[in-house]
Amino acid sequence: MAKEKVKKEKPVNDHPNKIGIKEAAGYTIAEAGNMFNLTYISSYLKIFMTDVLKIAPAKAGLMFILTRLWDCINDPIWGAMVAKKPPKPDGKFRPYLKWVSVPLGISTILCFLPYDKLTSNTTILLIICYIAYIFYGMMYTGMNIPFGSLASVITDDPNGRNLLSTFRSIGSGIGGAVVSLIAPMVIYSTKMQQNPVTGEMTAVIDQTTGKAVEVANGNKMFIFGLIMGILSIVFYLWGYKTTKERVPSEADPKMDFKKTYLGLLKSRPFVTVALAGVLISGQLQFNSFNAYLYKNYFTNTSLSILGTICNYLPMVCLVLFTPKLSAKYGKKELCGKFSIIAAITSVVLAICANNQGIIDKLNPETGIFPAWMFMAALLLIGFGYTFVSLTCWAVVMDVIDYQEYTTGIRNESAVYAVYTFSRKLGQTIADGLGLFLLQWAKYDSETAGNGFITANGTSKKIMFICTIIPAVVYTGVWLLMRFGYPLTKERLEPIYAFIREKREAAELEAANA
Repeated sequence: MAKEKVKKEKPVNDHPNKIGIKEAAGYTIAEAGNMFNLTYISSYLKIFMTDVLKIAPAKAGLMFILTRLWDCINDPIWGAMVAKKPPKPDGKFRPYLKWVSVPLGISTILCFLPYDKLTSNTTILLIICYIAYIFYGMMYTGMNIPFGSLASVITDDPNGRNLLSTFRSIGSGIGGAVVSLIAPMVIYSTKMQQNPVTGEMTAVIDQTTGKAVEVANGNKMFIFGLIMGILSIVFYLWGYKTTKERVPSEADPKMDFKKTYLGLLKSRPFVTVALAGVLISGQLQFNSFNAYLYKNYFTNTSLSILGTICNYLPMVCLVLFTPKLSAKYGKKELCGKFSIIAAITSVVLAICANNQGIIDKLNPETGIFPAWMFMAALLLIGFGYTFVSLTCWAVVMDVIDYQEYTTGIRNESAVYAVYTFSRKLGQTIADGLGLFLLQWAKYDSETAGNGFITANGTSKKIMFICTIIPAVVYTGVWLLMRFGYPLTKERLEPIYAFIREKREAAELEAANA
């Protein structure tokens, strides 16, 4: 008699606050909308200022730094406001997706208005940029603190949180990829000049490569910003309609502003995550300087598209496996082991790409570092860095639980306010440092691509900038996640159990009242 095959049953997640794919997808869509704004501002506002408005890189860099001084006040204030505001019928954090989406979308559009059509005075243009960017920063904070906090109240199920973090990273990847893939094909135009003999308009040709010079087109940049701003509003509202708050989060009208934020600074897990946030967001922001590299070193703006594919392909390959791997091995463990790949690869790339002897052996015909090797390095770095990127938001939620476990106080908005500030600080350092380094490299949008930029060594300095900084940053991320962050898988298990028992006791007490 043939033996009957016994079907092995899959373990069932019986957590009371488990979520489905549909809701996670709604959260994903909202994050994609968020990245429409963030990626376009982060990647191309610098180019808009230096190449369209003709503002000197150092002055643009100073703007990015000084505007963040306001964030030292703005971000904690937003965090306190969100914490003290009582929940509405539709939740404590969800309503912000409805309230702030429109002004945030408008702020993105305002950053790319063709102000150069109004005046050629760079001082006036710089002042306008200050106002527009400060407004954008305030609206971004007003959205990002409650949006980040929303994940922690959608569910307290560890598996559900891993799912949300993964799906948020998917949304981030989709939104970032859409902008990074399409923008280079849209915002550039061939630089033209008038032939002194025939009077005809002809393309400007780079003296070194023989390729047509491409320049940023202000009108096209505005139209693309308009589209991104509108789409972000639609996607935020989609997220509002498809999500639900399940974990209670009451208002804290007596919140001690000083005590709350100083308490966070005493938490080793939070400080480590905040420092990692500075480096992670800083590097993501610094990737935007590759646009200068593609345009002025490789003289091929189309490489931006290939660079985007190399950055996001690892995420596409690993995203479906991340929740299961995180649940099995732990987030800290995965981040520590894989981030070392990014660290080692980035260091090797920095050494090879800036050693002319090595370059001459690799590409003796042109003496330029091979573009395919640069892209291969980006791909390998992406595989090493993917787990850090995919789990960063789940790690923040773990920190919130840890704070409640150790202090008895749960304040999502305060944690996300400081974490948001840390990410913005990283972005500011990246932008400011990068633009000052462009000034050091003697970058000039007027001479870029006319042969001069290669002849005076500017393009080589841009390569140095775009490789040495990532090498330092990725190494720092690995050190923090491997040796600094203390919440291992084993240490988190009793924290999860404590939080769940506390919620169940509160629900039982409320039902019996």
